[in-house]
Amino acid sequence: MRPTVHDVAHAAGVSLATVDRVINGREGVRASTVQRVEAVIRQLGFVRNQAAANLAKGRVYRIVFIIPEGANTFMRRLESEAREAGRQMAPDGIELCVVTAPAFDGQALADILNGLDPNEIGGVALVATEAPPVRQALARLHSANVPVVTLVSDAPSFQRHRYVGIDNVAAGRTAASLLGRFLRGVSGKIALVAGSMLVRDHVERRMGFDQVIRTEYPNLEALPVVEGRDDRPSTRRIVEECLDRDPDIVGLYNIGAGNLGLIEALSERPTERRPMVVAHELSVHTRAALESGLFHAIINQDAGHEVRSAIRTLRSLTDQRTLIEGQEHIRIEVYLRDNLP
Repeated sequence: MRPTVHDVAHAAGVSLATVDRVINGREGVRASTVQRVEAVIRQLGFVRNQAAANLAKGRVYRIVFIIPEGANTFMRRLESEAREAGRQMAPDGIELCVVTAPAFDGQALADILNGLDPNEIGGVALVATEAPPVRQALARLHSANVPVVTLVSDAPSFQRHRYVGIDNVAAGRTAASLLGRFLRGVSGKIALVAGSMLVRDHVERRMGFDQVIRTEYPNLEALPVVEGRDDRPSTRRIVEECLDRDPDIVGLYNIGAGNLGLIEALSERPTERRPMVVAHELSVHTRAALESGLFHAIINQDAGHEVRSAIRTLRSLTDQRTLIEGQEHIRIEVYLRDNLP
């Protein structure tokens, strides 16, 4: 059985009210008594049940998730996971609100952030866009002591407390290593397709990709990035134009989430004219593309893990508790058609 506040009070020879004051750092307890209670806490290995304490006080965590809107399947999964987490954690005193914002629109994101009342929220988790209005909006929340974490795409120069997501530079390096191995001995060009180079995760993935291709695979040339805004028709069009324009393309790295447009563009090409493809995020559509041989590898991140980690992080910042770092590490997952879950 885990020790309780009753056990602490009995062992220290004090009242429950005194134990509560010591745990919460409130005044009105002699220094010698504080030391005795704290010694008993360490001796018994007492760990405070923060959720129970908050419920007893009627305290509610109000957390806002801001996620890009649109057809991006990963963002829709992130939104779904956030809503489900809100339903599951409501009994623990967590009130979770999910708001969607136009993708790649810094001003729209800033408008949502500026509409939040710092007195009514306990934390914000957002997929960041690095734009001056967003910087100013986050500075306002920071000055009001509202904890903020960035999801998926970071903004390290902005006033946020922590980033929750994969190492995107490492993800780009992984993509380059995969394509380099797939194309070993083959010379040619690699097409790079992004949603927008205005978001840091896409920039960092391109950076990591270049690091490996340039140093380890001189037989391959990474082309300039083309942007499809993670939009299905736009991505299809730019991929078709890119492949038609340059017959030397032997590989393709989809940095962003325009996988449906990419699938459509590749499906209409003869098998012998299709490049080797590495893309991001496992979904119904990318799974089918892997199984059919249209895609060759998928780099994935666990949306549910990211949502839960963001919630734990915001709660720890509010309660001033230490996180278990190993629990919060978001892994880079690599799937081939041979190891699909």
